[in-house]
Amino acid sequence: MTKPLKTSKTGLILPTEEEERAINSGIAEDPDTVEITTELMARMQPMRRRGRPEVEHPKVSTTIRVDQDVLDAIKHSGKGWQTRVNDLLRDAVRRGKFEPV
Repeated sequence: MTKPLKTSKTGLILPTEEEERAINSGIAEDPDTVEITTELMARMQPMRRRGRPEVEHPKVSTTIRVDQDVLDAIKHSGKGWQTRVNDLLRDAVRRGKFEPV
């Protein structure tokens, strides 16, 4: 009869004691292995956050309806068309071209 597999709280299958010994033996025999000590951790550079940096005014995703020919012309203007549309809208707002109806 086989022993049931031991799992962690997250459901990962944990190694048996025999597998753990084999893993540790392999680590001990590997000349390139370095044990990470508290001192070594303190000398390491802090981890950088991944992803986009936080900005003061993040952009918001929205959906608008425009005529197909207008969208086609904008998209055919090349890469970065969404940024250019945002810049055009920002300029129009700054010049007061958008007033409530």
